[in-house]
Amino acid sequence: MKVGLTYDLRSDYLKEGYSDEETAEFDKESTVEDIEKALHYLGYETERIGHFKALVRRISNGDRWDIVFNICEGMFGIGREAQVPAFLDAYNIPYTFSDPLVLALTLHKGMTKHVIRDCGIPTPDFVIAETEKDLHNVHLPYPLFVKPNSEGSGKGIGYNSKVNNPDELRETCIQQWESTAQPLLIEAFLPGREFTTGVLGTGEESFSPGSMEVLFNSSAREKIYSYDIKTNYEQYVSYALPEKEIAEKCSELALKAWKALGCRDAGRVDIRVDRNGIPNFIEVNPLAGLNEITSDLPILARMNGYDYNFIIKTIMDSAIKRIRSI
Repeated sequence: MKVGLTYDLRSDYLKEGYSDEETAEFDKESTVEDIEKALHYLGYETERIGHFKALVRRISNGDRWDIVFNICEGMFGIGREAQVPAFLDAYNIPYTFSDPLVLALTLHKGMTKHVIRDCGIPTPDFVIAETEKDLHNVHLPYPLFVKPNSEGSGKGIGYNSKVNNPDELRETCIQQWESTAQPLLIEAFLPGREFTTGVLGTGEESFSPGSMEVLFNSSAREKIYSYDIKTNYEQYVSYALPEKEIAEKCSELALKAWKALGCRDAGRVDIRVDRNGIPNFIEVNPLAGLNEITSDLPILARMNGYDYNFIIKTIMDSAIKRIRSI
């Protein structure tokens, strides 16, 4: 099979003048190399396409592929992660990972939590705030946690994201509105342990390759998985395998959320434990990073005994089975 590769290279956007934080979700050249190497090992022919605009040009020129391995995050708009899948759907070209509906929904953290809550899956109480007036609708017990509603990779999250009173809430919200120009998710802060759980596959055939716990060391100013800490994770955090009982609870929660949202092929669910010891859904990443060395999904899979080639094989097997069932 001929596999086209769509991706956003961070270096391309940095050359155009975008900042490190603006490009935080984009990929390194090494990530594309990792994926391509694994696909070649599995017997696939590959062809690099690039970002969304490059894909448009290639398709306009008549280029086609048996399937597209898509890791494009997009740059602008709430539907930016859905742009490539929607475009490929228009030309009936199959692709890996979730469809446009799922990718647009899950980029909106508040809407995702509405669905998760309606499905009976534990998640912290929350409010979406677009203006300062919306802060009058916040009737949640402190401390609270504030983050941009539609970002990933810890973008917009800092040491002041955890707030302890209305004055801190207002100050942090104003700062985040100015820096991100988007609605904010304000939710109850959960004091317990933090995990990220991998999911591979689709629907009833999906499974979890395991979880890892995020442990903050003494140099971390706050025990918050912020943009700075994610960027410099080797300095601030370590990862550990959780004990069997909590690992099973995390896997159960992650799979319920994965199926409820209709996610496909591979991704991660971030989980935090509340004061009663119950794991709660924080957010899902249906386009999880795939750098073999530095991305959370390959790291946690490796810690649980699954190598990188297994991840890529499972993704491709899941997507190809979907194609052949049509």
